Amino acid sequence: MAADMEDNFDIQEYMTKGVERVVTDAIRATVSNPKESLFMTRFAIASRFASAKRKKAEERGEHIPPFLIASITSQCNLHCAGCYSRCNNATTDKAPVKQLTGEDWAKIFDEADSLGVSFILLAGGEPMLRYDVIEAASRKAEILFPIFTNGTFMGQKYIDMLDRCRNLVPIMSIEGDKETTDSRRGTGVYDKLVASMDELNRRGIIFGASVTVTTENLDEVTSEEFINGLSARGCKAVIFVEYVPVTDDSYELAPGDKEREQLKNEVARLREVHPEIVFISFPGDEKSSGGCVAAGRGFFHINSHGGAEPCPFSPYSDINVKDTSLKEAINSKLFRTLRDGGFLLEDHPGGCTLYEKKDIVEQIVNDVKTGV
Repeated sequence: MAADMEDNFDIQEYMTKGVERVVTDAIRATVSNPKESLFMTRFAIASRFASAKRKKAEERGEHIPPFLIASITSQCNLHCAGCYSRCNNATTDKAPVKQLTGEDWAKIFDEADSLGVSFILLAGGEPMLRYDVIEAASRKAEILFPIFTNGTFMGQKYIDMLDRCRNLVPIMSIEGDKETTDSRRGTGVYDKLVASMDELNRRGIIFGASVTVTTENLDEVTSEEFINGLSARGCKAVIFVEYVPVTDDSYELAPGDKEREQLKNEVARLREVHPEIVFISFPGDEKSSGGCVAAGRGFFHINSHGGAEPCPFSPYSDINVKDTSLKEAINSKLFRTLRDGGFLLEDHPGGCTLYEKKDIVEQIVNDVKTGV
């Protein structure tokens, strides 16, 4: 069944249409802001050129994903309850000595641009602890850099940079109202977060919100009250990320079939009711979108040390971008095995395919390292 699904599904066409929809929605959402609307229109042209590069590569038998997730640091100032990154020991209180330098990331951004990557999502840890990397990203005007931040480091220096460089778009993490957000992220975080939103709105700088969806906050974060509040503060994008369980006792927080169907319906409704906001759901309904798009099908992940991983929720790697090119990393043995073996297309009980198949992924990595 997985093979038939892959034969009938054009991943390049699907991802290209996805990029076009996001860009079109972004232009519509920023129509009242001339500075942002002008940038998004220019970016739409750049994204078409990038899409043409990817299409030519596809004709040569080389698949280039339009998205890259870059965890530019493993350091974070918060201890959010249930953080998958801390549970995987990928996030620490202090910056590690061997993380990629600003120059390393600048080279990655340059190669990504040359390959036709349109979006690079900057994550962490807390990415705003790496001003040098974000400054390097600001110089790549043809690539849109959503910055997934907790919003607590949005000082004047960053505000000024975001005002100058409209390809940098802060996406701030929020869990719902003040009580819900502070209960997961820490006392006082919500107030800092909304203060940052208000300052960005005052300066006419586009920003978005990232919402971790659980069984406990699903109703709240898809409610008109919550979305209207974000809209009133100038939020132009809401990214719903389904909670991935990291311990056995946290499975009850992960959305099941019923909750995922509810989220799918709510996202469709919100897109109709709120044209001023771009709504994205991750991982969304994988069954209708040709399966999981990790491992280079639609995106892949580079961790703070340079390891190329299928996805942030699947932190396994057999290749490091410090030792090779970005293009070679996309075609690592691990990625090729996951893509060609149909592992990204199979049915699974949870919202994240590779998390549910972590034992299989671990075995593949071990086989690659031992030459099996």
